[in-house]
Amino acid sequence: MLTELHIQNFAIIDKLDIEFGPGLVILTGETGAGKSIILDALDMLLGGRADATSIRSEADLARVEGTFKLSGPERSAAHEILTREELLDDPDYVTLMREVRREGRNVARINGRTITLALLKELGEVLVDIHGQSEHLSLLNVRAHLGLLDRYASVETELSSYRRSYQELLSLRRDLEELRENQRDAERRTEMFTFQAEEIEAAKLRPGEDVELKQERDRLANAETLAGLAQEALSVLDEGTSESPAVTDLVGQAVQNLTKLAQIDATQAALADQSVSVEENLADLARTLRDYVEAIEFNPKRLEAAEERLDLIHRLERKYGGSIEGVLAFGAQARKQLESISTASSRIAELEAAESVLLEKLSRQGLALSKKRKEAAEEMSRAIEAELGDLRMTSARFEVDFQMKPDPAGVPLPEDGRVAFDSTGLDKVEFLVAPNPGEGLKPLAKTASGGETSRLMLALKNVLARADQIPTLIFDEIDQGIGGRVGGTVGEKLWSLGRAHQVMVITHLPQLAVFGDQHFQVQKVVENNRTLTRLTQLKGEPRTLELAQMLGDVTEGTIRSAHDIQQNAQIFKRNHK
Repeated sequence: MLTELHIQNFAIIDKLDIEFGPGLVILTGETGAGKSIILDALDMLLGGRADATSIRSEADLARVEGTFKLSGPERSAAHEILTREELLDDPDYVTLMREVRREGRNVARINGRTITLALLKELGEVLVDIHGQSEHLSLLNVRAHLGLLDRYASVETELSSYRRSYQELLSLRRDLEELRENQRDAERRTEMFTFQAEEIEAAKLRPGEDVELKQERDRLANAETLAGLAQEALSVLDEGTSESPAVTDLVGQAVQNLTKLAQIDATQAALADQSVSVEENLADLARTLRDYVEAIEFNPKRLEAAEERLDLIHRLERKYGGSIEGVLAFGAQARKQLESISTASSRIAELEAAESVLLEKLSRQGLALSKKRKEAAEEMSRAIEAELGDLRMTSARFEVDFQMKPDPAGVPLPEDGRVAFDSTGLDKVEFLVAPNPGEGLKPLAKTASGGETSRLMLALKNVLARADQIPTLIFDEIDQGIGGRVGGTVGEKLWSLGRAHQVMVITHLPQLAVFGDQHFQVQKVVENNRTLTRLTQLKGEPRTLELAQMLGDVTEGTIRSAHDIQQNAQIFKRNHK
């Protein structure tokens, strides 16, 4: 609900700071005092029209800010929007702000962060329903009628079961369409996948093969250099010359000397053993080098083959993956796709059979849902017509129109034919009314505005109170065209509506105003040759005087009448808690 409203430099309002409570909030005052201006400001806050003409003269900008407490059914809807846009700060409150500047700049904020006007409107529609401003009137939105009826009919369980079947059908149809698309394109895809799989399989790739080939290619390309280096090292180690003995010969001499040394000085036996190990290691090194030299291959054809093989691997990697493993995985997937295509026909037949079963199930669930809706619609129509009778519209009629649209791809009916369906069921629903005798039923969205429509809205709101999730309902000119006797009845109904919602009403009828849980007087004053709007909360005797003044000139009689209607209102409230 709306807890605080701050208005600055809007029309003839210089500054207003208002704290609202729950229940029925009444605004009264002389015509032109600024009551509707307050609602205009609130409308701007919720995403309505805003331009420089709204700015108070000699001011640079107009600003409206409102704080809303999230405590009812609207909480989850508001949280969903705020979480999606990363704007959720306090889970219990949200603050909206709208600012328009003289040069035309328009700023909207939620919880202090700048947002788009579309987002402001989206959240505003969750928080407030203004009667008199059609863009905020949910009951004039045909798309909202089915949701209101469903909440009134308490079909949550049936609707949830239907939607599970609906989502299952959507998933099945996506798979079916993919298979059909594959089948339509089967010849081209088969040729492509066959080529890919065979090209990869023909290469007979082996993981790690490219590394081995690169090493072999490097050896083959540098065979002469490798042989020269190895032979030179072998000469130094094991062959030598007359001028320069081989290292192994020199080490052999050292071993003989150290062996004799150890025979004389036993403490140096380890040194002799170490020299023997060096001699053996050198001999092993020489043998390995000799084997390496003999194994070096001068083979240009093998070099060419290795380079061609590497080129093939690189080409396949560029086409199918960045590595041999990636290429092999691509080939396996191509084979899998070929198998999928080859089995598509039988799988399509299976899914088509499952689709028929699901459509039959949706038909049964949708028709059961429709039946419960129609039963609830009859009950709701009677209740609304009774409400209208209390409001002196005894001849008014209300009806919920149900339509099913033929669709050859829809769900089958028990008789013949098929009908369209969506996530809400098989029904298209619209509220119809005939406000006056002799008038045919017409769509609610096309009814004329005025007091008659206001009473119609009130009757609908009262009956749909438990179904309507919008926490704050605002009625402007609801007393238009009605007298004091009906005004009392309207007041009773608005007060009752205020038990489930915060209800704000602008009225000129004291019989209605007396039911307010909170009563504000709007006055137009002149200060320093400037016209300003002032707001005062009335309690006790000041409120009685305001009610008396609304009845006529303030006299003992009107004051007594004001006390009487206050007493009657208190009795009604005590009896209907």
